[in-house]
Amino acid sequence: MFLGIDVGTSGVKAVIAAPSGTVLAQATAPLSVARAESLWSEQDPDDWWRATEAAVLALDPVLRSGVAGIGLAGQMHGATLLGADDRPLRPAILWNDGRSFAECAELERAEPRTRTMTGNIAMPGFTAPKLLWVRKHEPAVFAQVRSVLLPKDFVRLVLTGDKASDMADSAGTLWLDVAQRRWSEVMLAACGLSESHMPRLYEGTQATGTLRTEIAARWGMAGVPVAAGGGDNAAGAVGVGVVGDGDALLSLGTSGVTFVATREFRPNPARAVHAFCHALPGMWHQMSVHLSAASCVDWAARLIGCDVPGLFALAGQAGPASGPELFMPYLSGERTPHNDPQVRGAFVCLDNDTTPARLAAAVLEGVAFAHADGLAALREAGTALTALKVIGGGARSAHWGQIIAASLGVPLVYLEGGEVGPALGAARLAQIAVTGASIADACPSPPVRHVIEPDASLAEALAPKLACFRAAFPLIAQIKE
Repeated sequence: MFLGIDVGTSGVKAVIAAPSGTVLAQATAPLSVARAESLWSEQDPDDWWRATEAAVLALDPVLRSGVAGIGLAGQMHGATLLGADDRPLRPAILWNDGRSFAECAELERAEPRTRTMTGNIAMPGFTAPKLLWVRKHEPAVFAQVRSVLLPKDFVRLVLTGDKASDMADSAGTLWLDVAQRRWSEVMLAACGLSESHMPRLYEGTQATGTLRTEIAARWGMAGVPVAAGGGDNAAGAVGVGVVGDGDALLSLGTSGVTFVATREFRPNPARAVHAFCHALPGMWHQMSVHLSAASCVDWAARLIGCDVPGLFALAGQAGPASGPELFMPYLSGERTPHNDPQVRGAFVCLDNDTTPARLAAAVLEGVAFAHADGLAALREAGTALTALKVIGGGARSAHWGQIIAASLGVPLVYLEGGEVGPALGAARLAQIAVTGASIADACPSPPVRHVIEPDASLAEALAPKLACFRAAFPLIAQIKE
C-alpha cells in the first residue's frame, strides 16, 4: 500500500491506496489562511506539519502499518523562507497572494529573457516575485534566508530531513529552466539568490529520502521511502491517468485549472498560459489557471447564509441562464488569460427580481465562464481537447458540470474516485518510486462514472451571458483599490 499526502490550501489530505489504485482510506485536517492586508495570503508552515500528522494519524492504523512508500503533493508557488537553523523566518506567502505585482515587472525588466527561459510570464502568484518583495520590504528577513522551499517540500524536510523538490512543483517558481529541467542560475541571480538556496531536484517518480525513525514509529510504519511527488495539479493529473500527450483534466478545487499533458514543452506566456514540467519524466503540461473556483461557491454560501449543498440546490431551483445576473469570480485576482492580481469580483446586472437562488446560479455560471476564457487561451496556443476529466471537490455537482460543459463546449468525464485529487496521484508516484512499476501500470485512468456532454440548447441560452461576461471584464478591471 502507498500513502499520498496533499498539502492543500484549505487542508491536508492523506490517502492510502492499494497497488491497484483503489483508495482504501482517506482523511483530511483543515488549514486556515491569514489575510492581514489587502492582496496578502499567508500560512504558518508549522500548521502544514500539524495538519499532516493529524490527517495521517486519522487513518486506520492497520492500513498505516502496511504502507510501503509515501508520495507528496501540494499547493504550488508558496514561498517558505528558512534560516540557517531550517526554521521558517516568516509566514509562507501563498500562491494566491497578489502583493508582488510590481516586482513582476521589475523582474522582467531586470532579466528580459525571463519568459524565454521559464516559458511563463512573471505573475505575483509565482515564487520568484515574492522573494523580490521580501528583499525590498523585509530586508532583514531576506538577509537571513538560507533555503527557499515549496509547501510540500517543507513537510518533506520534516519527514525526512532532506531538502528536495520535484520538477513539476519547481517549474512554478520562475527559477527553473523548464525546457532543460534544471535550476536557472540566471533567474536565481535576478532575485539575489543562487542554487545553494534551492533544494535538490528529482523527477516525481524518484525517491528523495526515507521517513525519519521517530515519525515512522509514531505513525506505525517502517522507515519507508518518500517520493518527490508533484505540485497539486500535476499530481492530480497522475491520479486520474492524465499521463499521455493530449490527455486533459479540469480541476475544480479552491482554484480552477484546465490541464493538458504534452510530450513537448509548449509555452504561450503572452496569454498567461502556464507551461510546466509534468511530474513524470520526459513530459510537460500546459495550464489555464483561475485563482477562484470552488472557493467562490464556499464564499457565496456564506454570503447567502447556507451550506454548499444548499447553494447548489438554490442554483438548481433557479436554473441556468434564469436571470440577467452576472458574477465575476475574481475574489483573489485572476491569472489566465488576464494576469491581473488586482481585479476583484463583482455581481453585475442585479435588478428588483434578483433572488438568492439567481445569485447562486450566477456564481456557478461565472466560474464556468472564467474557465471558458482559459480554454480559449489554450486553444490559441494550439491545444485541441476532445474531453476533460473532472477532479476536485467541485466534481460532486452534476448540475454545475452541465453548465461548465455547455460553456466550454467539451464533454466532462467523471471518474470513480475523481474527487480524491492530488493525494491519489502522490500515492501512485510513490508506487513507481518503490516498485519500479511502469507509468501505464501504475497510473491507469479510473473507471468512468458518467459523462456530461455539452447541451447545445443550454450553450445557446448561456452564450449571451458569456458575451456580457467578457464585455464586463475590462470595465471592472479599471476599478482598483
